[in-house]
Amino acid sequence: MSRLFGTDGVRGLANREITAELALQLGEAAARVLAREVTDHRPRAVVGRDTRQSSGMLSQAIAAGMASAGIDVEHVREIPTPGIAYLTSKHNYDLGCMISASHNPMPDNGIKFISANGFKLDDAVEDEIQALLGTDWERPVGADVGYMSETAEVSDRAYMDHLVAVGERLNGLKIVLDCANGAAYEVAPTVFQELGADVSVINASPDGRNINDNCGSTHPEQLQAMVKASGADMGFAFDGDADRCLAVDHNGALVDGDQIMGLLAVSMRDRGELDNNTLVLTVMSNLGLRLAMRDAGIDVAVTTVGDRYVLEEMLARGYSLGGEQSGHVINLHHATTGDGTLTALLVASEVARRGEKLESLASFVKRLPQTLINVPNVDKNRTAEIAAEVAAAEQRLGETGRVLLRASGTEPLVRVMVEAATQAESDEVAAQLAAVVKEKLSL
Repeated sequence: MSRLFGTDGVRGLANREITAELALQLGEAAARVLAREVTDHRPRAVVGRDTRQSSGMLSQAIAAGMASAGIDVEHVREIPTPGIAYLTSKHNYDLGCMISASHNPMPDNGIKFISANGFKLDDAVEDEIQALLGTDWERPVGADVGYMSETAEVSDRAYMDHLVAVGERLNGLKIVLDCANGAAYEVAPTVFQELGADVSVINASPDGRNINDNCGSTHPEQLQAMVKASGADMGFAFDGDADRCLAVDHNGALVDGDQIMGLLAVSMRDRGELDNNTLVLTVMSNLGLRLAMRDAGIDVAVTTVGDRYVLEEMLARGYSLGGEQSGHVINLHHATTGDGTLTALLVASEVARRGEKLESLASFVKRLPQTLINVPNVDKNRTAEIAAEVAAAEQRLGETGRVLLRASGTEPLVRVMVEAATQAESDEVAAQLAAVVKEKLSL
């Protein structure tokens, strides 16, 4: 059987790949694995969901599976994924679960488990859960069956209180929030309003079908236009489960995850909060961020693509800040996972504290021109055969450019990414390397 879990839980087309039957089995298996060490109390779980139409069905199935394994389950209504992580770790739940496909379109859905410490699961634990799917065992009966509560003992109010406590007063700042018709549609506006911001909200009317639909962090065009038209100081766009965000400055220009991380790294360094003076990035972060960190005297650590690998590096090396260009930013002083609302609050708080425009604060991270070419129908396992050509291209680009070849995880495809000092040079080098890949690695 192929591996069920991907880099962010189990994800696929709802009711075809992610079925109620699968959710039921996953809930039971996860409860058996994650609660087996609990001996001094009845195990408890908290389950949350995003706003997509299939999330209610799947959250009920997950909860039923957990209850069948003897876990008392409490439901929280629509809430961001980091909210479930926060509640799990701070309110003594033995496991948490979030039903969401994050930034994916509405027909998809996903299942993410959270351990008692608020972190996503290690590969080994996920494999153990998968191995138990559908296996026979002695189920609890009578009073040992888990109890399902539709109203959680703790609510998203506890999560919002946590966010308010982290943020600065935002009085006088006009801020637009694009909630992607997703899980942040009430949490984010409430928190920003309670901190004193003048808040305008778009895409905060979920109907089960409009989550991520031409809005949010994957489609920030609405937000950019709204910020500029309304004369707002800044704006923030979340994805469907609000574990990431992108920003927009007062001119309507996008401020991506790299610029956000650069801004926050300098802020944390200045306040003595950037542990080991290091920012953790993935290979996809723009070289401009690395150069900006070098000039700021901040070290960088680089991981493969995926927020879980960023987190692993942070935990292993004692770092406090890391993330991805997509806006998935992890600040371990305040959260155990990427948190879009938290990231937006920290950025807005820095604007308020410094009394400068977001454009000015983010401008020191200068994104280098980038070209990405997908080369199909090639043997993605033979990229080592063109190492000499890649090395020659890197030598040509020098310190102000780089080359990245990435094999697709699902297709016979190699992605050629080049960054350079100018767009013309980036385009030229990328086209040359793509031609080499096509010629020498063709199937």
